[in-house]
Amino acid sequence: MSSTSSSSRYGATAIALHWLLAVGIVGAFGVGVYMTGLPFSPARLKLYNWHKWAGVTILALSAARLLWRLANRPPALPASIDKAMPGWQRSAFHGTHHLMYLLFFAVPLTGWAYSSAAGFPIVWFGVLPLPDFMPVDKALAESIKPLHELSAFGLAGLVVLHVAAALKHQFIDRDRLLGRMGLGPAPR
Repeated sequence: MSSTSSSSRYGATAIALHWLLAVGIVGAFGVGVYMTGLPFSPARLKLYNWHKWAGVTILALSAARLLWRLANRPPALPASIDKAMPGWQRSAFHGTHHLMYLLFFAVPLTGWAYSSAAGFPIVWFGVLPLPDFMPVDKALAESIKPLHELSAFGLAGLVVLHVAAALKHQFIDRDRLLGRMGLGPAPR
């Protein structure tokens, strides 16, 4: 994958990490919401394992994305878009991205902490046992669980906001901003 980006489009690595994380986050959130409503069963246990595997994968992809982002400056917004964007939108753009990066780590880490404290080890893809970083403590697990849920719903809300803003740029502003992430022609 190319690591370079044109003046307005992200490079192939950044685009791939963006879309892999997007699919992983939406999938893990959907499975998480669905599985909590199921009665105790082998299917529910299987979904919990899949959810944990997705969480660890999201954590690894988030680390890769952050490292890539720190080493590779993103392309500047095209001047036409930057000039047309009110200051509050620019602040919301940056604030939303910073909060999403924070939650890319907070959601899987609180899930891992909850799983550790509840006494349910994570064996990534059924092959690689991961260390517990919290002692088994049911009361601690019950105090961590709402943090995981709240941060997951917070991330879901930010994802919806992010998608809504991208669609607004594409279909209302017609500035081809989606082209920066590989969906159509790059903005000018």
